[in-house]
Amino acid sequence: MSTNSSTYHNNCGLCRVDIQNLYVKNHNDIIINNINLSLHCGELTAIIGRNGAGKTTLLKAIINERSYSGNIVFKSHDDKIIKKPVIGYVPQQLIFDKSTPISVSNFMLSAKNSRPVWLSTTKNNSNDIKQKLKELECEYLYDRSLGNISGGELQKVLLIMALDPMPDLLILDEPVSGVDAVGLDIFYKKIISIRDKYHIAIVLVSHDLNIIKQYADRAILIDKTVIAQGSVDYVFSSKAFKNSFGLIE
Repeated sequence: MSTNSSTYHNNCGLCRVDIQNLYVKNHNDIIINNINLSLHCGELTAIIGRNGAGKTTLLKAIINERSYSGNIVFKSHDDKIIKKPVIGYVPQQLIFDKSTPISVSNFMLSAKNSRPVWLSTTKNNSNDIKQKLKELECEYLYDRSLGNISGGELQKVLLIMALDPMPDLLILDEPVSGVDAVGLDIFYKKIISIRDKYHIAIVLVSHDLNIIKQYADRAILIDKTVIAQGSVDYVFSSKAFKNSFGLIE
């Protein structure tokens, strides 16, 4: 599925995502208004803005979980439309019954197989799960009950699942809530290594401006519409940014 290169593996040829004239309404209320932007492969793009600016709504429109008007088009390097891109998604939180008697490993395996895990678990599958957990330094979670792990540990599990299979576009919506400083570093170093190795497009929504400054390639500031976009330094120094975050002197 991947094509080898001396510098990266481009998973299936996604070049960019073009979002044009995007509107989302809730009855008569406009949630986001005339969004126009492009997301590029090989870049981590941060979507920032005040609370209620429409960040999560934009992400849900991209993954087709929110009705919208306008166009979201996935383009290949030869400018052809990709009709069924692979999208990995890590939400802010996963809502589930914590009393459900399922282990982390079985939860992860259930997403890989159409058959019940007790009928299709193999040694190869188990070893693959263990290796992926080890890469995020959380292999100890393998036999833990899903309902008994922390929010930060769950986010690591969800990231691993979002990367299997390797997506064309990875979307992270406040993905590190509850993760400590050490876990935060491990999490984002994994994200950057994935960007560099597979040259995929990554979109991050985060309120942590220091993380964005450290790891993002580009920033897009929205307040129902795009009010600034470009390099992180450019957006952070803009008047729109200072207005949005109350930094005007």
